[in-house]
Amino acid sequence: MSLVLEHVSKNFAGHQAVQDLSLTLDQPAIFGLLGTNGAGKTTTIRMILGIITKDQGKITWNNQPVTRKSVNFGYLPEERGIYPKIKTCDQLAYFAKLKGMDQASAAESINHWAKRLKVEEYLNLPAEKLSKGNQQKIQFIAAILHDPDLIILDEPFSGLDPVNTELLKNVIIDLSKKGKYIIMSTHQMSVIEEFCTSVLILNRGKTVLQGNLREIKSHYPANRLIISADEDITKFLNAAKLKIEFNKNLQYTVRIPNETAAHQLLRDLIQQNVTINEFIIQKPTLNDIFIEKVEQ
Repeated sequence: MSLVLEHVSKNFAGHQAVQDLSLTLDQPAIFGLLGTNGAGKTTTIRMILGIITKDQGKITWNNQPVTRKSVNFGYLPEERGIYPKIKTCDQLAYFAKLKGMDQASAAESINHWAKRLKVEEYLNLPAEKLSKGNQQKIQFIAAILHDPDLIILDEPFSGLDPVNTELLKNVIIDLSKKGKYIIMSTHQMSVIEEFCTSVLILNRGKTVLQGNLREIKSHYPANRLIISADEDITKFLNAAKLKIEFNKNLQYTVRIPNETAAHQLLRDLIQQNVTINEFIIQKPTLNDIFIEKVEQ
């Protein structure tokens, strides 16, 4: 199976929402779709799912034109869509029926995912009685209970506390291991770095960066140093004209122009008999790359 977009464009009343977008997902993985507000992410997602029609280009799933019937997809929209007055179990059963599941299969899937995501006790409550985080988990169950091949997650961790974020992360990883194609759109760059093999960054409807995340980062020089010592080394950092971005408990995050500057600092500290406990030279974060590309 594969998802292919070829030269896809969409215009709304003279506004070019998406322009000449191409991407290929030819193996199960988690793919990151990034962009500023209004960059065209949601429009792209809706065209992939057939919610809105494209103006130009071609979108295919497994070499067939994408339609609601040709793709077994699951969609977690950024704008949540559960009904506040209806019992969560009833609306999950309703969503399952819309996806063609029979009553027995739907009940089995609902119970499985409710247990996995720790919301069993809320199934007989109306959604309005649930916290924002638990509503989010119910919405997520609605997106995956029918075992979709293609899963699109728009801000999946919104409203979740750290415990439930970790719970949902583990589920997403398991889905990827089971061969699902997952597109994740989020403003949390650390999440994309943790999950995604490849990324695409949109800005004003245009692709500004696309490819394997590891390969993208390999083309950038190191720009940060993580260093911890047994004593305050601020004076050494200032003498080397290195900018301190973070300093707590004698651990420093330092901006460096290149690796040579970092190695020179290390030599200077050792020469002064400073004990170094940690010394890590880092490539730019995805957040750094994102800001650079968008600003360009």
